[in-house]
Amino acid sequence: MTAARILDRIPLLAKWSGRMIQIKTPQELELMRAAGLVVAGAIAAVRAAVRPGVTTGELDAIAEDHIRSAGAVPSFLGYHGFTGSICASINDEIVHGIPGPDRALAEGDNISIDCGAILRGWHGDSAVTVTVGPPSAEDAALMDVTERSMWAGLAHALAGGRLTDISHAVEQTITAEQHPYGIVDHYGGHGIGTEMHQDPHVLNYGRPGRGPRLVPGLALAIEPMVTVGDPATVELEDGWTVVTKDGSRAAHFEHSVAITPEGPWVLTAEDGGVAGLAPFGITPRH
Repeated sequence: MTAARILDRIPLLAKWSGRMIQIKTPQELELMRAAGLVVAGAIAAVRAAVRPGVTTGELDAIAEDHIRSAGAVPSFLGYHGFTGSICASINDEIVHGIPGPDRALAEGDNISIDCGAILRGWHGDSAVTVTVGPPSAEDAALMDVTERSMWAGLAHALAGGRLTDISHAVEQTITAEQHPYGIVDHYGGHGIGTEMHQDPHVLNYGRPGRGPRLVPGLALAIEPMVTVGDPATVELEDGWTVVTKDGSRAAHFEHSVAITPEGPWVLTAEDGGVAGLAPFGITPRH
C-alpha cells in the first residue's frame, strides 16, 4: 500500500485547547451510520423483550446476539472489564448498571438500555429508557422531558455553532419544566468514532457559544441524564453502577449524531432523526 493510501485511512484530527478531536470524512460517517443502525436494531430487540420477569442478563444476551449477527462486536463487553453488552440501569440507577441473571424486571420498573456496537472499526452508541408496563404519570413526564432535551441538543448539532450550544439547549428544555428536575453533573455525552469515548466531553448544561466549533465530520453522542429529585450521585461498590443519592428515579436517553453541511444526521436513529428533529424545523439527512 502506498503512503498516500495509508494516510487516506487515518482519521483527520482537529486541535482544540490542547486536545485532538477526530474529524471524519463523508465515507467514514457512512461507516458510522452502519454501526449506528446495528445499535438501533439491538435496542429495538431488547425493548421488545422488556416484560415482568425477564432478567437483565436475558436482555443482554438478546443485544449481543443481534450485534454479532450483524457482523459487529459489542462496544461495552470487556470495556475496562465491563461484563455486559448493554448497560441496564433500573429506577434510581442512572447509568452503567451491570446486567445479570439475578436481576428480574418487575411491573412499573424503569430501565435504561444503553448499547454500543463496533462495525468495521467504527462505533455507534445509543440509549433509551422504558417502563415495564404502563408508566406512572411521574415516570412518563420524566422520560418525556429527558427525551425532548436530547432532541433539543441534537437540533443544535449544527455546523458553525459551538459545542455548548448543544449543552445549553438540553439544559433549557429541562429547566423550562414546572417540576424542578435534576441534571446529573459530570456525566454526559462525548465524541465518538474509532473509539467509543473521545474528546470533546459534552455536558448537559452550560452557557451557549463556548467550546470547540462544530464542523462537518465531527460526531458526538448526546446523552442527557435527568432525575426526579436531587441530581447528586453515588457509585456503587461494583465500581460501575451510578445511582441517585436520594433514591429518586432517573431517565437516560442517547443518540449519536454527525455534523454535516446539510444539518444533523442522527446515526443511531433508524430514520436518521427525521421524526425527532421535525418539531425544530430541521430536515436531516437520512
